Amino acid sequence: MKSNVILVTCMLSVVFLSSCKNEKKIPVQEIQATKVVIKSVLTAEEQGSMSPDEIISRLKKGNENFINNNLTQRDHSEQRRIAAIGQYPKAIVLSCVDSRVPVEDIFDLGIGDIFVARVAGNIENRDIVGSMEFATAVAGSKVVIVLGHTSCGAVKHAIDNTDAASLGLSSLQGLLDEIRSVVELEGDAASSSKDKDFTNKIIDKNVQKTISDIRERSPKMSELETNGKLKIVGAVYNMESGKVEFLM
Repeated sequence: MKSNVILVTCMLSVVFLSSCKNEKKIPVQEIQATKVVIKSVLTAEEQGSMSPDEIISRLKKGNENFINNNLTQRDHSEQRRIAAIGQYPKAIVLSCVDSRVPVEDIFDLGIGDIFVARVAGNIENRDIVGSMEFATAVAGSKVVIVLGHTSCGAVKHAIDNTDAASLGLSSLQGLLDEIRSVVELEGDAASSSKDKDFTNKIIDKNVQKTISDIRERSPKMSELETNGKLKIVGAVYNMESGKVEFLM
């Protein structure tokens, strides 16, 4: 009798160990598929309840999600339908046109979450400042972000003093001249974009100049900022790491 009990116990152990060995591991994709899918969009109440600091904090958290490949899953069809009724974005981002800077993705945002303006070298002009005034004073956004990025081609050409006008690109030349004014304040005639540290310095300084120009061009946004209803901040996106560093 005792030998039979031992035999049965051994057989059960073999079955258990075999089942553990053959247990199917759940792929990461299947785990992610179980995540909650967001169907809603930002409402006027949600926009109104957030402070500029809280919005920046949420954007930083979104960037962490992007870095960790843990983006929020969204039902874009449903969000598109709801957003057609109205929009209440929490921020406006001025980014470079560079295709490697997917603004909504790097902050883990969806339809209706932010305004995005783009221009090479993330410089401001009258139309962009006007768009920012609409986003903030009219549509209620509480944060303006001037977003530069590493390896910016516009900044590199400005540092190297590229003669775009000689190629018939007069409008591009005017844009490069805007950034060149930053280079001339920080460097010398021998400056080169091959100097990575210097280039990164100009990227930061160019963001800061754009912020200063925005405040000067828009008394209304300056007033909102003075009253604590708006924050105008700078940031730089690192294309290698995916991290957004806020210049605060």
